[in-house]
Amino acid sequence: MKAADVRNAYAMPLTNPAYPRGPYRFIDREYVIISYRTDPDALRAIVPQPLEIVDPIVKYEFIKMPDSTGFGDYTESGQVIPVRFRGEEGVYVHAMYLDDDAPIAGGREIWGFPKKLAYPKLVHEGEVIVGTLHYGSVLCATASMGYKHRTLNAAEVAHSLAKPNFLVKIIPHVDATPRICELVRYHLEDITVKGAWTGPADLQLFRHVIADVDRLPVVKIVSATHFIADLTLGLGEVVHDYMREPA
Repeated sequence: MKAADVRNAYAMPLTNPAYPRGPYRFIDREYVIISYRTDPDALRAIVPQPLEIVDPIVKYEFIKMPDSTGFGDYTESGQVIPVRFRGEEGVYVHAMYLDDDAPIAGGREIWGFPKKLAYPKLVHEGEVIVGTLHYGSVLCATASMGYKHRTLNAAEVAHSLAKPNFLVKIIPHVDATPRICELVRYHLEDITVKGAWTGPADLQLFRHVIADVDRLPVVKIVSATHFIADLTLGLGEVVHDYMREPA
């Protein structure tokens, strides 16, 4: 293989990448998002500067993705935090757990998504939607929500999805010192919300050494949203380089 061929590679392994080139389109993405109030000190300990905390709120997400370009059928669970960056409101992606290798590799390598392999599920059980997150055999999170109690404005949900998302992308050097440490911003694009609802909800988080979702404990449930959408995961841009710029 010639050096020029190596330079044209886009992902590892060199001769058989773990995921295809984007863009990545998602059809019938099903979300359950439970927003809750948490401990402000715990939140301040994990949100990196120069991001600013808006309120001590966390959004716990379960996302079922049955039709994803290049990534297939998988489920994801995690925590995002409403933040502000230089006057721009968005969310900081703190933790993500999913059950498919390709989006773990692609998400970490391209954008810097904080993804780990785990076993989230989102299922309908009669009049209730149930989300669970297991890390191995250990239950780390349980969410339950009443099914389609009240309809929400789909345009407002789409507007919320279109806000910027922020990530910290970290890639070590071959000697394990930091080589890339950047704040990345990306957007969801071409969003069509097919239906959105709210209802009563509950969320329980449990302590675990690796899937430490309980680091941001539930103090009070604020709201719950269930919706289905088609969207495209847009590519990112670096908005702050921790290796070169002070926070």
